[in-house]
Amino acid sequence: MAASGGRQRLADAVKQVTNSNFADALKQLRAHVDQADFVAVSCRKTGDCASASSRHPWRRVLPMDTPEIAYLKAKLAAESYEILQFAVCPFSLKGSKVIAFPFNFNLFPRDRLNLGMPSYSFSCQTSFLTSMAHEGFDFNACIYDGISYSSRVQESMDKERNRSPHIQTPNSCSTTSVVDSIFMSRTKSRIELWLSTSKNSNSKTDDGELLMSLRKLILGTDLYGTRPSMRIDVCSDRQVQLVLQTISRISDHIVPLVIPDKSGQPRAVHVVLTSSEEDKSILMVSEIQILEDEHNLKVRGFREVIDVISSSNKPIIGYNCLHDFTSIHSKFVAPLPLTFSEFMCHHSKFGVNHGLHLSFLADTDTDINDFTSIHSKFVAPLPLTFSEFMCSLRLVFTNILDINHLSKEIGALRKAKSLPYALSYLKRQFSVPIDIELPAEDEGCTTKAHGNNVLRITHLFAILCTLLKLFPNGIVEEQYIKAIEDYLNILYPSHTTIQESDEEDPSFTKENVRATNTNDLVFLWGYGHLTAKELKHSLREAHDVFKEDFELRFMDKSCAVIVFYRAGSAQVLLESMASAMFCSDGLSKMKSEGLKAAGYQCYKKVCRLGLWDANLSDSLENVMSDPAGGISTFSEKDASEVSWTSEYAIDLSDL
Repeated sequence: MAASGGRQRLADAVKQVTNSNFADALKQLRAHVDQADFVAVSCRKTGDCASASSRHPWRRVLPMDTPEIAYLKAKLAAESYEILQFAVCPFSLKGSKVIAFPFNFNLFPRDRLNLGMPSYSFSCQTSFLTSMAHEGFDFNACIYDGISYSSRVQESMDKERNRSPHIQTPNSCSTTSVVDSIFMSRTKSRIELWLSTSKNSNSKTDDGELLMSLRKLILGTDLYGTRPSMRIDVCSDRQVQLVLQTISRISDHIVPLVIPDKSGQPRAVHVVLTSSEEDKSILMVSEIQILEDEHNLKVRGFREVIDVISSSNKPIIGYNCLHDFTSIHSKFVAPLPLTFSEFMCHHSKFGVNHGLHLSFLADTDTDINDFTSIHSKFVAPLPLTFSEFMCSLRLVFTNILDINHLSKEIGALRKAKSLPYALSYLKRQFSVPIDIELPAEDEGCTTKAHGNNVLRITHLFAILCTLLKLFPNGIVEEQYIKAIEDYLNILYPSHTTIQESDEEDPSFTKENVRATNTNDLVFLWGYGHLTAKELKHSLREAHDVFKEDFELRFMDKSCAVIVFYRAGSAQVLLESMASAMFCSDGLSKMKSEGLKAAGYQCYKKVCRLGLWDANLSDSLENVMSDPAGGISTFSEKDASEVSWTSEYAIDLSDL
């Protein structure tokens, strides 16, 4: 172990893990997680809807979004983009010292099991790839040596297709029929002849290779590793028991392995000859389990890391967790529905919206196995609502702490734009000596700072714990959960960024964030090509409601959103738009020229239905054309408090 020695030292200490060294790194990670107090995680993806899009900028997570809408946008990103790097850092706090073991896993999805699902197509944002290339990211190594993984659905399908041989205890049969006796007699003769041949296989014979091959073919002999073996076909559990009974009467050095078919029914018994009791014990206790573990590691791939973190029940520390954990859930957690009724209910509700039609089942030869594959390919595996997502997530990760939420306890950090800036600000404003102790460099470490954000998260958490006095004696004790439980499992939508940058200068937003209500927001479109200033002027001339305090921001090129700071003004506007009787002359003129308006519930419905691939005005128009869409759908039950800031306003000149 060595003390930290600057930025480059931190970068060098992150162990880079690919498929070549994955098995060894997994063992190290498991040991470090067991000894750690916390586990920090950070993902690097091929894109994120939180980043501005010139085509659909309204899909960013905005301050005016409720947690439910923010989740739907994060869900869209999780299902669109791929995780290429997943950094994990088990760490412990010892006073002012942080003992950390950072790993950066390089991932790449591939269908190693030839299952054909889920679909391994994903989107990329050029800005993300450019940034990674600038940092020296090796895309060739990622593609050819990146760690693959399977979803839980794939693992289940692999178990169905490739059921592992297993040892089965023989049961005494109460009665034996004539047919059973004949079967046991023939089986005994085959096994004894095979044993005789196997014992003489090492002795010198004059038989040619062809004769030896024919003998193996006739007897059904083979090798299980380096041990002689033979296969006995069976067609029922009854015959399996008869074979096991026969073997038990012949030799104690034979190990029978029952081989099941795809449906789980036994199809053969693999008979393996061991050389001694010790060799038999090694085969039964160690080798079979090792083979199963190796197969599971091949099938699960990186999901083994997720299982290690999940089973530890250690608090997981992250930054901007809503975006990271929707991706983690989508790739590594989400299973198929547990019951057939849940499966059918899911499709009956959302089949049309996803372009799926159940009626084709009646017209084709598609069976339920094919349709479960279709489910995992085309139906979003993430839960449909934020509350369902949190329930599902907590079944895997018991305690998640988003330090973006924890940092809000420091007043100035409420306006911090990114993780590096927040960390830089605390270093400049507070004297908090934190020494990060890292493992010695090895061949797995490089000079590139890949995964360095996980160390930033660890460092920032340690500073915040000290400033907020979460652990007064500086030591994490057994009851440490109580010190941070008020901050656990709160995945508020975050509008900050987590960029891998070496910039040190702090930068904060200049605009104040104001609280407002969703019932005070109105969406406008059909105003032509007016600038924000021109549109504000036209609205002030059109209706008295605009003489009150209000702000206007563009959502994209086609739509603007207005926030009224006087309660009830939004409803007055929408009622005026809906009724010609109460509509002023100026507003009537703008309506005749194409102006339309909708309340927040209409925007919420757009996001809930997933109408992402259009301008916001077109999506709102789509919902408005539905008789159930409504223009002024106000209710205290559906109203929520949200934030408003001009920082995330969209400048038309940038589009």
